[in-house]
Amino acid sequence: MEITNIEARDIPDAWFQCIYDIMEKGREYRIERGSYEGQIRREFECAVIKINYPEARPLIPTMPEGSTLPPPTDMKFVNNYLEKLVSAHSKAEREDYTYGQYLEPQIHEVIRMYKEDGFGTNQACMAVCDPRNIFLNDPPCLRQVDTRIYPDEKKLHFILYFRSWDLWGGFPSNLAALQLLKEYMASEIGGGVDPGETIAISKGLHLYDMYFEVANLRLGRSS
Repeated sequence: MEITNIEARDIPDAWFQCIYDIMEKGREYRIERGSYEGQIRREFECAVIKINYPEARPLIPTMPEGSTLPPPTDMKFVNNYLEKLVSAHSKAEREDYTYGQYLEPQIHEVIRMYKEDGFGTNQACMAVCDPRNIFLNDPPCLRQVDTRIYPDEKKLHFILYFRSWDLWGGFPSNLAALQLLKEYMASEIGGGVDPGETIAISKGLHLYDMYFEVANLRLGRSS
């Protein structure tokens, strides 16, 4: 598998770089099982994205001035996604799960761990995990929110893993909401801790063929 490494200033920069690279060298295949079965995906075999200043505003991509292209997401959607991340009670009637049912108790434990036990630990890793999820038609995409604080730095870093990840709208929405979660956790941990970098890893970061044309337009290409 080819590893694609991207280092970006902020979330919108990471999104744009990923759009450019996936249109240049993404692997195409037809989906035989999963979302949009029968369509074509263009995908990174394995992507590692390092975002140095994910706290920079705006958190989500904007379109160039004068462009008629719609932005891939908005902050209303981001805040709704954040609710699904942090609340175990946000599950709608027809939903199989929400991330909050897994993450909510772990968020509070990670905060407690850092506040009471100190920063010198590798154990503050939050998992989205249930062995029964393998039997769902649409199992969770986000699987892990790992964290790290170095005592001499006092920055809360997030290391994320997505098994599958929609690049066009999912990527910026997810990262923006997770950044808001990181900022909340840093403030709750206290002790001078600031929100730090985000490193995101996925063996399934992809663009659906329905977005190929709009992706090329965003890159300034006619086709």
